[in-house]
Amino acid sequence: MTADDVISFLGLQPLPEEGGMFGQHFADPNSTAIYFLVREGDFSALHRLTGPEVYHFYAGAPLQMLLLHPDGRIDRPVLGLELASGQRPALAVGSGVWQGSRTTGEWSLVGATMAPGFQEEMFELGDREGLVTAYPDAAADIDRLTRS
Repeated sequence: MTADDVISFLGLQPLPEEGGMFGQHFADPNSTAIYFLVREGDFSALHRLTGPEVYHFYAGAPLQMLLLHPDGRIDRPVLGLELASGQRPALAVGSGVWQGSRTTGEWSLVGATMAPGFQEEMFELGDREGLVTAYPDAAADIDRLTRS
């Protein structure tokens, strides 16, 4: 299956600010859930949310994430199914954590669930210069996961 197949089957649409393709498949007053696909050459730009988000790996290549925590900690988890190598099929990202990701192959399909549900005002796109100043040890990754 190709990325275009998945996009077509799931009815995914571009996420212009963040990057990648998404489709919401559940929403109620308490939570939301989306599919998110990122292709080789694209990425989910660093952003943070005011609520927690849980990612689930579904298909394709493992997804490399960058997490920049408010306390200065930097994590680089990988969503995938190779558990013995440290990959995990699900990952919770706390509120206020800067997060960005890119595929390690041709494409990655993940899901993201939020409770309370996602609202546009919960989203903040990262600023490259400010993030590099705050997290200098992650400067190369920040450069790759921000748009100019």
